[in-house]
Amino acid sequence: MDLLYWRDVKQTGVLFGSVLLLLFSLTQFSVVSVAAYLALAALSATISFRIYKSVLQAVQKTDEDTLQIQKYADSAQLYANTTLKELRRLFLVQDLVDSLKFAVLMWLLTYVGALFNGLTLLILAVVSMFTMPVVYEKYQAQIDQYLGLIRTHVNSVVGKIQAKIPGAKRKAE
Repeated sequence: MDLLYWRDVKQTGVLFGSVLLLLFSLTQFSVVSVAAYLALAALSATISFRIYKSVLQAVQKTDEDTLQIQKYADSAQLYANTTLKELRRLFLVQDLVDSLKFAVLMWLLTYVGALFNGLTLLILAVVSMFTMPVVYEKYQAQIDQYLGLIRTHVNSVVGKIQAKIPGAKRKAE
């Protein structure tokens, strides 16, 4: 989170610049080429690291394992499983209201997709990720006031819609 709030300007700048460079390179080259070059670069780095660790292990005669990759893989697997469970719940209409909200969101995304390229949306998302937290931190009181008004209005509209749809009342959680 410190990266998004620009606490360490140098580190955030490197990350932000490299992500934008990647996205802009995708606008000029095919996704397959960029993915292949990135995979080759990552493979070269990991092979070099593996050789370095093997030499270091042989010289020092220690049995040191790095579990960092395993930790990231486990958290990515947990996130993927959680996402798939939620999608299954939405598509199998286990909660009618949530599935209808999801359907409305997908319908709105068809219009967004018609207006913007997916890569353009990704670039806008990355730029927003690195600018919105700083803006929110600076103007938090004003933003929270307007978000409260919007939330109240949305909840009243959703309540009216739920009252008119039979069977759309949420179960007590």
